Amino acid sequence: MSDAFEEQWLSELPTAWTEKRADFLCDPYRITVDPADFGDHLVAHYSIPQVQETGGPVLEPASDIDSSKLLITVPTLLVSKLNPRKRTICIAEPHGEHTTLASGEFVAINSNKIDQRYALYVWSSEKVTERLSAIVQSATRSHQRVNPSDILKLPWRWPSLETQRRIARFLDEKTARIDGLIEKKRALLERLAERRQAAITRAVTKGLNPSAPLKPSGIAWLGDVPAHWEVLPLKWVKTFLTSGSRGWGEFYADEGDPFLRMTNVTKEGVELDLRDLRHVDVRDVNEGKRTAVREGDILITITAELGSVAIVRTPLVGAYINQHLALLRLDERRASPEYIVNLLSTDAATVPLALSGQGGTKQGLGFDEVGDVTLVLPPLPEQAAIAELAGTLWREYFEQSRLVETSITRLTEYRAALITGAVTGQFDLGAP
Repeated sequence: MSDAFEEQWLSELPTAWTEKRADFLCDPYRITVDPADFGDHLVAHYSIPQVQETGGPVLEPASDIDSSKLLITVPTLLVSKLNPRKRTICIAEPHGEHTTLASGEFVAINSNKIDQRYALYVWSSEKVTERLSAIVQSATRSHQRVNPSDILKLPWRWPSLETQRRIARFLDEKTARIDGLIEKKRALLERLAERRQAAITRAVTKGLNPSAPLKPSGIAWLGDVPAHWEVLPLKWVKTFLTSGSRGWGEFYADEGDPFLRMTNVTKEGVELDLRDLRHVDVRDVNEGKRTAVREGDILITITAELGSVAIVRTPLVGAYINQHLALLRLDERRASPEYIVNLLSTDAATVPLALSGQGGTKQGLGFDEVGDVTLVLPPLPEQAAIAELAGTLWREYFEQSRLVETSITRLTEYRAALITGAVTGQFDLGAP
């Protein structure tokens, strides 16, 4: 980058601080080892996904780890080379009992010339994140990679070590408070989801009349159900059950018919998630015509995370599906799609489906397992009333969740702004 650009980029930092490229202060710490050398012994492993999820390592057998890794013997700053906007950064601590390893996708940094926690906040700041994001080497958002030298050669103005430590202590205290608030709000989201799940489960398995006579369902996890309801397998009320076919990649297009995948069917509701909707152009072929969806069809994930469901609404009529989804079409003279999709969204259905999945690390459901799911079926008028209540519960849940998630977003943005402001000297922290 040009000197003029670097001068402009550093202009927000106090001129009294010492201007020096990070690699003149930081020693790249890189001792690589082969996990096979540790056999089946447990190791503390700082992988990219684990740090993103928990901020720390996972204990796992070394034999489960592929490729060479960084050996961590002293507290070490790790900065991920991948997808800088995700800010996968931590200080790796050697485990007291187990060898500690880290992914080779981290740049490992040590220095006795800068405070390690201040450095953690510098590379976590929005200012540095934006800089690294602007110089990634890959063109795709999901596989962005930063050159390690761009991480190490970061231009910066460094305050004195004592000021670095004061900034780090200030941020440790403030971010801990913010993180505590965020954690409480995430716990609230979980409670809202549990209450919604419990209310819908009660409605689809016990009905809306608490005084209705009950009978044993014959299913241990279902217990008693209203005496006038039917207990029967799903296959008795279906008219069509199939899955999509393979080989859709050659038909992908910028425009065309909607194409639904597992990412469009989530556990976050019974509506399709259309934020990442693909399209296919099948004008001249018959590929997948048998699985063009209709209004009221129910889609079920049958590989990986089993049993997520969604209902097809009018705007998606005619869309196609891939092999990871089952398409269920009901006899609407007996079963309301709105009622059945809500029943299938509860643990009463998803747990049996997950337990019946087959196939090693990538489980799969066959049509027999889907068809054998036990339903409790009230008369159609009751199905309609229960579906209406479930719709109200979903709307209330999403509105409450939206407010909580907005609050989490604001706290997260405030946290990021606080870090950037502090490491760039925008706050007067007073005398030492």
